[in-house]
Amino acid sequence: MYVVIMGCGRVGSQLARILALEGHDIAVIDKNEAAFERLGPRFSGLKVLGIGFDIDVLEEAGTEKADAFVSVTNGDNSNVLGARIAKNRFRVPKVIARIYDPVREGLYRRMGVETISSTSWAANKVKDIVLHGELVRHQSFGNGEIDLVEGEVPAAMSGKRVIEFNLPGEIKVVSIVRLGKAFIPGLGTTVEAGDGLQLAVLSSAMPKLKRMLDVA
Repeated sequence: MYVVIMGCGRVGSQLARILALEGHDIAVIDKNEAAFERLGPRFSGLKVLGIGFDIDVLEEAGTEKADAFVSVTNGDNSNVLGARIAKNRFRVPKVIARIYDPVREGLYRRMGVETISSTSWAANKVKDIVLHGELVRHQSFGNGEIDLVEGEVPAAMSGKRVIEFNLPGEIKVVSIVRLGKAFIPGLGTTVEAGDGLQLAVLSSAMPKLKRMLDVA
């Protein structure tokens, strides 16, 4: 993939290094030349000095051939403006903008810009750790609305079927780990005490899952 990253701060530089190591072609835009030092001496991608929503700068970065455009500067307005230009003028298929003000998320998404709110994500993660730290979390999706978690089947629930754990739109069993081996169960699969259940869980349904698995 060819990815243009607007902003070479902590997030942008780390994303650029990770993608470059995975073999992707990367262009990084920043208005501060010193920011490129974060990329390290081994970074082989393109470094473009300038304002990320300037048409000439975007053209220099090769935005017209980009498969994805990610704006992660420290300004919401700049991120969204850059993302909208990438989407509407350069027709980049995948456009993502980081924003700090979660109130604006709905507005920007209606404009056709996919957003990631670091504020919402961090708040949801801290809340989950404080309230539901007993469940092992493997991954979060969106801004933390859905988690992939793992919990152990208590003895009292041994023999129950997977369908009894599923709550439409809230909780869904994804896999079972039994004796160290994972498999994808059917709705009629019965669980055994000590099984590890991996579940996709809506954040608001976490208390239901804790009660279900008898987790304090």
